[in-house]
Amino acid sequence: MRPPIPEASLPASLSTEPIDRATWRLKIAEPVATALSSGAPVVALESTIISHGLPRPRNLELAVSMEEVVREQGAVPATCGVIDGEVCVGLTSEEIEKLAFEDNLAKLSVRDLRLAQVLGRSGATTVSGTVALAAQAGIDVMATGGIGGVHKGAERTWDVSADLYALRSFPVAVVSAGVKSVLDIAATLELLETFGVPVVGWKTKKFPAFYVSDSGFELDWSVASVREAALLVDSLQALPGASGMVIANPVGDDHQLDPALHDRVLNEALRRAAEQGVKGKAVTPVLLAVLDEATGGRSVDVNVQLALANARLAASIAVEVVRLRG
Repeated sequence: MRPPIPEASLPASLSTEPIDRATWRLKIAEPVATALSSGAPVVALESTIISHGLPRPRNLELAVSMEEVVREQGAVPATCGVIDGEVCVGLTSEEIEKLAFEDNLAKLSVRDLRLAQVLGRSGATTVSGTVALAAQAGIDVMATGGIGGVHKGAERTWDVSADLYALRSFPVAVVSAGVKSVLDIAATLELLETFGVPVVGWKTKKFPAFYVSDSGFELDWSVASVREAALLVDSLQALPGASGMVIANPVGDDHQLDPALHDRVLNEALRRAAEQGVKGKAVTPVLLAVLDEATGGRSVDVNVQLALANARLAASIAVEVVRLRG
């Protein structure tokens, strides 16, 4: 059973209204446009994992590998980002390099897309930004490392990721390894339930916590095959105003961090953050730095493995969705 959500873990008046389904002027890369027009499978990929998620040059290596993995499964990758004001669904290798190596790039959530477009700026799309662009382009599935969620203390700070609101608003299935354990996982799952966003485990009913396969929270639903997952993804388009969906794909037991080490390091990271007065979204970089130090870089390897696994699963599902549609 899921542990009870702590009292006042969420702001009292959080809106459950979906984001307006605004549209952006899209630059859709030729391979992606061709695939979409012919009904071929496409997988959207976010780009903050390139710009902010990993050290250089591992970030570029992962971006290239994720696209290769999607192609190996028979789908077309559509890495999203904004390049000099052009909102791109599908990036060239040169544009991916720009996001990998340019300093001070913006992280673009759904809120920021129009600002970057109008001001001619470049930036990497978060899960929320990528979900919005995928929905407009007609892409059913996206892959990421982990989604954002409700931060600890959100009843005071109101620090809730726009990823959750995007999932409420856009009918796109997001394959992820759950959320990072620095978040309030109980509150995140409760808010997704409030928003009507299904969270489905891939061959498990244990919700993953990014670096470890089991967060300690149980899921109500799971799928045992790519076909079952594809049936659910196909159903997202069935009703107007339908939400998206999270497909939780735990990192493999042979790749995850040792859970005892993870818990010990997490507590140390939270202690350091409190001592430094770090709060909200700024806690995550502290966690990552402490994890990297404590594991001798092993946490980066786990991040790479789970991102590749999510891209592989997302592509397999996208291919099966196309089969289902004939």
